[in-house]
Amino acid sequence: MRKRPESRTKQGKCCPARSIKKSAPKPKSKSKPKPIRDFSSKTAKPNPKREPKPQKQKAPRLEGTVLWGLHAVAEAWLNPNRKCLSLRVSDGGLTALQDTLQKAESLGLSRPEYQITDRAEIDTFLPRGTVHQGILLETKTLPPVTLDDLLGQEETPSLVVLLDQVTDPHNVGAVLRSAAALGADAVIVTERKAPQTTGILAKTACGAVEHIPLIPVVNLTRAIKALQGESFWCIGLAEEGKSDLASCTLSSGKIALVLGAEGDGLRRLTREHCDELVHLPTQGPIGSLNVSNAAAVALYEVKRQKS
Repeated sequence: MRKRPESRTKQGKCCPARSIKKSAPKPKSKSKPKPIRDFSSKTAKPNPKREPKPQKQKAPRLEGTVLWGLHAVAEAWLNPNRKCLSLRVSDGGLTALQDTLQKAESLGLSRPEYQITDRAEIDTFLPRGTVHQGILLETKTLPPVTLDDLLGQEETPSLVVLLDQVTDPHNVGAVLRSAAALGADAVIVTERKAPQTTGILAKTACGAVEHIPLIPVVNLTRAIKALQGESFWCIGLAEEGKSDLASCTLSSGKIALVLGAEGDGLRRLTREHCDELVHLPTQGPIGSLNVSNAAAVALYEVKRQKS
C-alpha cells in the first residue's frame, strides 16, 4: 500500500500532509414572506414618507365664453345682446369697473352679482401669464350674424373688411378694433383657418367685438360676389397691385377692403375676383406691413376721402 507523499516546507524539511475535512452543506433556510402592511385599515400606521401629497384643487370649469381685461369686459357688460353668467373681480378690478357697473344698473340691464376674489384665483381660470387686470367675465356667445343678415339691414352697410385666412387672433382682434374706430360695418372672415371669438381676440379688440360683427363665411370668393351684387367695389391689398390705395377714388360708393394673411397674402381666386388690386407704398428696409396695421392704414384712407 502506497504512503501519502509528504509535503516539504520552504526549508526542505518534510512534514506530514494535513487531511482536509469537507463540511456538510448547510440546509437552505426557507425565507418567510414579508408581511403586507394594510394601510387602509384604521389601526395601521403608514409610512409618512410614502403618504401621497395633497393634490391642488382644480378650479371649476367655466361653461361659457370667458372674457378678461377692463375694456373687453366693460363693453360686454354694457351690451344688451350679451348674456352674462358670472363676474369675478379683485379689489382693484372692482374699482376700475365701478363706473361700468353703475351705468349698467342705470340702463336696467339684467346682470348677475359680482364675486370679489383675488388675482391668484382668477389666474387659475386662464392661461399662464394672462394679463387680466383682476377682471374675469363668463358669458354666453353673442348671437351669430350672417352675411345675409348684414346685407339685409335697413341701413345699408357701406364699408366692410374681408380677411383671407388670417389665423392669428391678435391680428383679427386688432383689425376689429380699427374697424370699430374708423367706421367699418363688419369684418368678414373665412369659416376655416380663422380664430374663434375667444378671450384673446376680444381683449385685443378692446371691446370692439360688442360693436362690429365678425362674420364667418364658408367661401370668401362667393362672399365677394355677393358684395359685388350689392354694388360694393372690392379692393384687394397686394404687393403686386399696380396703383397705390391713395390714388383710388374712395369718396363715394360702397367699399370692401380685402386683405390676406401675412406671408401668403391673398389667394389666387381671391385676387382674381377683386375689382382692383392696390398696394400700400412703403419706404425703408421693410417692404410690408402687418395685416392689422395695413387694415388700419387702408381704413383711415377710406375715412379720409369720405370725410
